[in-house]
Amino acid sequence: MKIEDKINDSIKSSMKLKDNLRLDSLRAIKSAILMEKTKSGSKDQVVESDILKILQKMVKQRNDSAKIYLEQKREELAEVELSQANIISEFLPAQLNHSDLSKIIDKVIEDLGAQSMKEMGKVISIVNNKVSGQAEGRVIAEIIKKKLMN
Repeated sequence: MKIEDKINDSIKSSMKLKDNLRLDSLRAIKSAILMEKTKSGSKDQVVESDILKILQKMVKQRNDSAKIYLEQKREELAEVELSQANIISEFLPAQLNHSDLSKIIDKVIEDLGAQSMKEMGKVISIVNNKVSGQAEGRVIAEIIKKKLMN
């Protein structure tokens, strides 16, 4: 089942259960996908990998907002943001652990013969394609940077 279909089904069940927090989170996802579809130059269709990127971005935004709210001692707002991040995360594939991601990066570096920071962009691009949605871009970049610096 496609992610979009899962989201639509989940919206329907949330409406029936009157779960407003979940419903708001799911509507935000649907809105972001619709914005991507109607963006100029798009083909009125969004591929699954683009949806995964949208979801990752939304989770990151909510986590960042929660962090700011916690710094400002606004726990009730942070709790809402973290709850929404958890709901959105349900539609993301399982995240790779550090060691598995590191093995994939090692393989890509070896295949490319990358030895310096100049090749970091190529390595990131290939790794992102291989692990689409299973790891944050920031984490991927940090690991690659450490490996290419040594």
